[in-house]
Amino acid sequence: MPRGDKSAYTEKQKRMAKRIEAGYEDRGIAEDEATRRAWATVNASDHGGKKSGSGRGKNPNRAPSKKGGRIGVAASSARTASERSTSPKKTAMTQKRHAANVKKK
Repeated sequence: MPRGDKSAYTEKQKRMAKRIEAGYEDRGIAEDEATRRAWATVNASDHGGKKSGSGRGKNPNRAPSKKGGRIGVAASSARTASERSTSPKKTAMTQKRHAANVKKK
């Protein structure tokens, strides 16, 4: 079997890779790189293609899929400078208030 041959993968794995690849391309990643990352994600979650034989089954690892779905810095960059500045101030005030309440008890 030549390198890069996808015949050992199930139809579901092929569909997963196609959807993941489309997601990367939507984010502006080059087609070749998107394909490479998509198959890397499928391999990481399903431990490669499905192989025949008793006792070969392994539960899928969902961590790689969850990692790619995180919002990341998009939430922070979508807020204005004043909103980003206000957040730590509110946190500090809340922590002071909670500390004062603990001391009273």
